[in-house]
Amino acid sequence: MPNLQELLLAALNACMSVGYAANAAVLGVKLDKLEIEKFGQLDLRGFLGLDASVKPGYEEVRYTVRIKSNAPREKLEELHAIVMKISPNFSNFVTAIRMVPTLEVEGA
Repeated sequence: MPNLQELLLAALNACMSVGYAANAAVLGVKLDKLEIEKFGQLDLRGFLGLDASVKPGYEEVRYTVRIKSNAPREKLEELHAIVMKISPNFSNFVTAIRMVPTLEVEGA
């Protein structure tokens, strides 16, 4: 069973995959193959609160997009740029999100 961080990266892959498929259709690009590979490493000292100087989340996520298509490279670069611009989950990874927490405590 995948851990929560693996699910987070899988959600990013899924969102980007939809973006590639939808925008390829708009651009008239036939995709024969699409693979997105991501890698991120967590330092558990941050997650476990063992070292306050260590971030509990990812410092960096590396990804590789592999496309097979008969479209010209320039068209595929255009597609890639569009997906990086419009993917909601990609945006969530590359920009800060304002979080508004609320704690509700019920009596026992």
